[in-house]
Amino acid sequence: MLIPHPLLGPRDAQEFTYLGDAKLLDRPDGMAPGAAEAFFEYLYLRDNRAGVHEELWFHEQGDRAILLVTRDTTTHEILGAVLARDAVLSRTGDGT
Repeated sequence: MLIPHPLLGPRDAQEFTYLGDAKLLDRPDGMAPGAAEAFFEYLYLRDNRAGVHEELWFHEQGDRAILLVTRDTTTHEILGAVLARDAVLSRTGDGT
């Protein structure tokens, strides 16, 4: 399986370590009301849906970047990849 690294081009998936669901990027605010329940859901409750899914992959044997990879879990087709940092900045509006 090839992962389209946004900076380095197509890379073999063996260069990467799978980190899990990309929902880990949406860490709850620890100071907000209901933080304990929000962290419980964040840490322990996961969807296991078939189909298109966003995942985090760490380029361990390369530039050590963390990528947000969009993949179809039924076919393993990679639909795209962006740097996780860029994805977070675009979601928060802090794109500097």
